Amino acid sequence: MCVAHGSTEYIVMSGKTGIADSLFIYYLSRSNDFRNHAITHMEGTSGRQRVPNDVVEKYSLPLPPLPEQKTIARILGTLDDKIELNRRMNATLEAMACALFQSWFVDFAPVHAKAAGRQPSGMDAPTAPLFPASFQDSELGEMPEGWEIKSLDQVAQYLNGLALQKYPPNDGTTLPVIKIAQLRKGDSVDADRCDSNIPPEYVIDDGDVLFSWSGSLEVEIWCGGRGALNQHLFKVTSHDFPQWFYYHWTRQHLDNFRLIAASKATTMGHIQRKHLTEAKVLVPPMSLIKTLTPSIQPLLDKIVANRIQSRTLATLRNTLLPQFLSGTLQINH
Repeated sequence: MCVAHGSTEYIVMSGKTGIADSLFIYYLSRSNDFRNHAITHMEGTSGRQRVPNDVVEKYSLPLPPLPEQKTIARILGTLDDKIELNRRMNATLEAMACALFQSWFVDFAPVHAKAAGRQPSGMDAPTAPLFPASFQDSELGEMPEGWEIKSLDQVAQYLNGLALQKYPPNDGTTLPVIKIAQLRKGDSVDADRCDSNIPPEYVIDDGDVLFSWSGSLEVEIWCGGRGALNQHLFKVTSHDFPQWFYYHWTRQHLDNFRLIAASKATTMGHIQRKHLTEAKVLVPPMSLIKTLTPSIQPLLDKIVANRIQSRTLATLRNTLLPQFLSGTLQINH
């Protein structure tokens, strides 16, 4: 392969014409063997280490014939293409769900339309009558007639995680420890482990809503597999309200929570439970919430399904890659 430094920060690699396929070289660079080779040969001082060109150039492996390289790259590329398609689809689904919530609970578009004597845009006949046609004054300002104001912690339960160092792994089954870092990257790869014998309410599954209340404040629907809830994370649930309702209301207050955390004179800003109580939620009659649920909850469910599928595809790609490179798995032309 051809190797050159694009700057002092990165190396450009490409396949030599007629010898190596560039997409195959890309997947080669993602293999654990190649990465370990590069990391163990880094030079320079701590914080400014780099991989010399000749280290990459001297990396050796059994190179499959060019047609086989192209087939390998095409198989792995197809998996990555589907993962990227799912990512873009989820971005659209998230935007749609946020737009619906914004219209109903922030802009009050259906109520404004009815107050002006118009049919709410894009709303079916059974749903429109459930929105009021007027507003009332409240501590939050103008709000739809007949709606209530509740605290965030009145519509959902915020379960703080455990200090999981108290549940060290033993000879039995274990669970990955889900910390803020895992929440941010969306998986439990290389996570610490703990004993699986923890109270069941602290076990996380795909589709659970997690809220990191310290450090990097994030609200996400977890899709990284079964794990254990670490401290500094809330697992958010509700006995009375659907997931879309408490998920979007928690996200609605996220910017303010981040401001509160940033104002803390500590190295790791955070919010307190009183801030959940101070955060207010507009709650329409339950009949309206139940009617709206089929319009928005399936969007979140599809996002979860896409993320789980992408995780499965990534696992398959990462399993196939070393087998292709080692020749353990043969390609039939």
